[in-house]
Amino acid sequence: MTATPIHRVPDSPTARQALALAGVFQAASLVDELARTGQVDSRAWETLIHATLDTNPESFEAIYGGHPNNLRRGLEVLEAVVGRKQANPVVLRYGFSLLLLMNKLRSNDEMMAGLGQRLTRIQGQAEHFDATHENVIASLGEAYQETLSTFKTRIVVQGDPSLLQSRMMPERVRAILLAGIRFALLWHQQGGRRWKLVFQRGALKKALDQLG
Repeated sequence: MTATPIHRVPDSPTARQALALAGVFQAASLVDELARTGQVDSRAWETLIHATLDTNPESFEAIYGGHPNNLRRGLEVLEAVVGRKQANPVVLRYGFSLLLLMNKLRSNDEMMAGLGQRLTRIQGQAEHFDATHENVIASLGEAYQETLSTFKTRIVVQGDPSLLQSRMMPERVRAILLAGIRFALLWHQQGGRRWKLVFQRGALKKALDQLG
C-alpha cells in the first residue's frame, strides 16, 4: 500500500472509536461486495489486511495507513448508522455480528493468545512474500476458521454460491472477517461499547463530521 501522510486524529476518544468502528463496517461492506461480485475495492482491502498484520503499530493512525480516507467505505456506512439513514441491512448484520464475536474472543484468553501467536507467524510470511499475497491471505483465513469460526455464534455470509465456492474466495472472506475483528478489538480498547451506539449517536456524528 502506498504511504500516505499521517492525518492526526482529533484528540478525543470518540473520534478514535469512530475510526475503529469504521474499520469494522468496512470489513462488513467488503465481505458483502466480495460475496456478491467477486471483486473488492483494492485500497479498502489493502488497508484491512495491513491493519490485521500490524499488531504493534507505531501510532493509532498507522493502523489504517495514516489517513481516514483509507477507511472511507466504513466511514460512509457508519455515517448512515448514526444518521439513521438507510444502510445495507446485510452489511449492518455482518458489522454487528463482528462486534458480538469480538466480545466472545475477549472472554477466551486461550484463543486470544493462540490468535496472537498465529499472527506473529503470518507477519513473517508477509515479510517473505507480500501482505496481500495469496499464501498470506490463506493463512489469515485459516487463522479465522480455526479460532472464531469455532464459536456457536458464526457469521453466515450470503452471496453468489458459485463465487463463494471459487478458488481463494473462502480464504479472502475469512481474512476480511478477521480484519473486522481486529478493528472491533481496537474499538473496544478505545472505550467503544454497544450501548454507546444507541445513546451517544450525537457524539459519534460530531466526530465523523470532524473527520471530514
